[in-house]
Amino acid sequence: MQDTQARQVIIAGAGVAGLTAALAFAERGYAVRLFEQASRLEAAGAGIQLSPNATRILRKLGVLERLLPAALRPEAVVLKDAGTLRELARVPLGQAAEARWQAPYLVAHRADLQAALLAQVAERPGIELVTGARVNSIAVNASDVAVTAEADGRAIEASGRLLVGADGVWSSVRTQLAGFGKSRFSGELAWRATVAVESAAGEAFTAIGAADCVTTFLHPGFHMVAYPVSNGRAFNLAAFTKGERIAEGWSGHADPAVLDGATRGTAPGLARLVALAGPWTAFPIHTVVQQRWTSPQGIALIGDAAHAMTPFAAQGAAMAIEDAFTLAAVVSDFPADPAGSLHIWENLRRPRVAKAARRGAVNRLAWHAAGPVAVARNLFLTIRSPDKLAADLDWLYGWEPQKIIRR
Repeated sequence: MQDTQARQVIIAGAGVAGLTAALAFAERGYAVRLFEQASRLEAAGAGIQLSPNATRILRKLGVLERLLPAALRPEAVVLKDAGTLRELARVPLGQAAEARWQAPYLVAHRADLQAALLAQVAERPGIELVTGARVNSIAVNASDVAVTAEADGRAIEASGRLLVGADGVWSSVRTQLAGFGKSRFSGELAWRATVAVESAAGEAFTAIGAADCVTTFLHPGFHMVAYPVSNGRAFNLAAFTKGERIAEGWSGHADPAVLDGATRGTAPGLARLVALAGPWTAFPIHTVVQQRWTSPQGIALIGDAAHAMTPFAAQGAAMAIEDAFTLAAVVSDFPADPAGSLHIWENLRRPRVAKAARRGAVNRLAWHAAGPVAVARNLFLTIRSPDKLAADLDWLYGWEPQKIIRR
């Protein structure tokens, strides 16, 4: 195999995971062909939280500086009882986060993150981005992986030593591979809305929340997370409820009565906010749990394509960014053993991703607690100091990529 072929990486999907992977591989001298099935890159969803474990990597890749003008540094994560609006706990962020974890905690619009990644990709030699191209054929050969992408009725062929599936929870790469699992509806719906600060809904939130914080309202039937985006001109609202399966995709139609019913028993100010913020867009929450993320023949799945998780630890994007950065590092560290490098990478990532997913599951149970369990939760949060709550997150936010040394 020619050396140029050995240094060629094909990536399917130009979302957060794929763009980060393209930058990480290009920085290590790999040529990257990046295929995105959408003809126009439009960010799905609305707001996004980027904890220090993610922003640390974005800084290494030159993306953080581009993102900062459009992002905000919240002062804290604040937990409130949805029925009484009483503050239960506060995790300090802002300057305290940067001092503790050596990187900022940011909130931003997802479109601003994607724009920052795309701007960095455009200036990085060695990355070819092809939009409107869906990878619909994968062939594993003795020395490479060959793919065919369809774009405007024509076939585009590419081959390289590694194919990275970064095409999300409904990954077309994953569906073409035997034994790589499927997505599964979690039984949860995410309801999203973005409201202008000066709107009636924005004023309703300011009256009950903290405009410069990430505020989470806890209730047995639902929880809602709210924080500023777009340089503080708007608030991103995300409410989470149980719900029936709706069309697979980034958004769908669900009965607003589901959200209205879930918010019964909340404080009048919160009920008013929910009413004023509509119409809400419903997003089905799907997860991916599977036995394999890699193939020794030169295929790796990253981010949601490999391990989509519920958003209750706000770590979906961060895990994708970590995946992308560490995959490029491990593959480049062991160029003579590509199959071994993928095995090392998967074994390295699995425990951390699983721990982040468990943290999300614990959060969901705690935030939706009722009766005596809710009383015990509130008591625990009340007596736990802000510093101890921050220390509980050191393993997550203080993470640094490991340097692997083979003996």
